[in-house]
Amino acid sequence: MRFALLFLILATPALAQVPPHSGVIHTRSMPELSDIALFVMAVGGVWLARRALRKRFAKQGTPKTED
Repeated sequence: MRFALLFLILATPALAQVPPHSGVIHTRSMPELSDIALFVMAVGGVWLARRALRKRFAKQGTPKTED
């Protein structure tokens, strides 16, 4: 039990992670991978929503008239 408590104390985020910023400023030359992934997910969401709306309104169709 003491070893488990010791490991929990040693595994604190302050000791486990590197500093969040090195102090060096870099210019962005291209989008990050996460930016591209977010854009692709947004496009996919819009495509799915439009497809669902097309199916929904296609089922309604035009009202049938009796001749």
